[in-house]
Amino acid sequence: MVLDFVIPSPHGTTWGLGGTCVNVGCIPKKLMHQAALLGQALHDSRKFGWEYNQQVKHNWETMIEAIQNYIGSLNWGYRVSMRENAVAYINSYGEFVEHHKVKATNRKGQATYYTAAKFVIATGERPRYLGIQGDKEYCITSDDLFSLPYCPGKTLVVGASYVALECAGFLAGIGLDVSVMVRSILLRGFDQEMAEKVGSYMEEHGVKFLRKFVPVMIQQLESGSPGKLKVVAKSTDGPETIEGIYNTVLLAIGRDSCTRKIGLEKISVKINEKNGKIPVNDVEQTNVPYVYAIGDILEGKPELTPVAIQAGKLLARRLFGGRIEKCDYINVPTTIFTPLEYGCCGLSEEKAIDVYGKENLEVYHTLFWPLEWTVAERDNNTCYAKIICNRPDNDRVVGFHILGPNAGEVTQGFAAAMKCGLTKQLLDDTIGIHPTCGEIFTSLEITKSSGLAITQKGC
Repeated sequence: MVLDFVIPSPHGTTWGLGGTCVNVGCIPKKLMHQAALLGQALHDSRKFGWEYNQQVKHNWETMIEAIQNYIGSLNWGYRVSMRENAVAYINSYGEFVEHHKVKATNRKGQATYYTAAKFVIATGERPRYLGIQGDKEYCITSDDLFSLPYCPGKTLVVGASYVALECAGFLAGIGLDVSVMVRSILLRGFDQEMAEKVGSYMEEHGVKFLRKFVPVMIQQLESGSPGKLKVVAKSTDGPETIEGIYNTVLLAIGRDSCTRKIGLEKISVKINEKNGKIPVNDVEQTNVPYVYAIGDILEGKPELTPVAIQAGKLLARRLFGGRIEKCDYINVPTTIFTPLEYGCCGLSEEKAIDVYGKENLEVYHTLFWPLEWTVAERDNNTCYAKIICNRPDNDRVVGFHILGPNAGEVTQGFAAAMKCGLTKQLLDDTIGIHPTCGEIFTSLEITKSSGLAITQKGC
């Protein structure tokens, strides 16, 4: 049986079966990113001989309707799949009341009680709010953006997470006036050299960054779709305050685990009180043996949909399929779909130095110019590739980083190679596919330690 219930956002947004990724995460995010890329492609196309003179403009409502129709088809597919596999789907909010027993409350407030031998907690996370005057009343989050029935207009994105930068990127890409308010650093936990390059590219392409500021008050000046909001923010390293007027304020300052209101204390499941995460052993088992947990609520594990899917699949096979394979959380690849995509696998440069020591590492890097960008006269020496190698271990690749178009597609293949123990020599022995962006990794020669220039001249 599956209990799945979406508590409406403060804005009143809910969605169907399938969780964050499908409804208010990766799927609509990537589709909106694609909408922005198509705008860039239109711009490039003139250089390739395409002639058109009508004013090309973007229609928000058309995009939202198409994306929501696709998501609706996915929601329906999951319901059908559950029925075919004899899974009872109950659209109710579940909470433990005693050992082996949950209370399920539907939208009308009616409660039903169920018992089971085993439980899997996969409740995920929801966006965090600032806790300041006007935030829940007037701001939206990623929970609301992807089904927003009107164009958000001039937008302030608060946060420096990948959610913040991806949303700011595609909103700017469809032609909106976008500012990002950053408390400290971009993309905490990611390679900081790459993070700064992601930010620089966005800044060069019209996204404004308000660094070292946090909002202290949101005030509504006009209601409407969108309305008008005044944002007051203060500096994080001085007495300065600033004000700005926006149509929409999008909060993307992090997410909180949905573990505190599901009765875990009634059955003594331990959680980290500070962040709400659930500690588990190497088979996703909590401190209560019949209760398991997977996904974003796990302590110290990557918060990524494919990780949750893999962990859930392997857990089911171990519990009921006689298998023993455990989920491997090492070298999990990911990509941030900012206007210039950033793909990575393994360690950031900072983390690699912590783990192996700087003296044991060799970093190979280069800038590159995708062929598609040349005729279009797009920025030379912007795309960047970097690998971090552990010298004593046969120059094994412990960190892989790429900033460029289709970074996700490139990173996926190299992630498989890293699972197989990829070394610098193996990369050098691999023949590249020409002309591609991925081939750059087969011809990396310049080390950071050499201090040599990495600027590109041509093919």
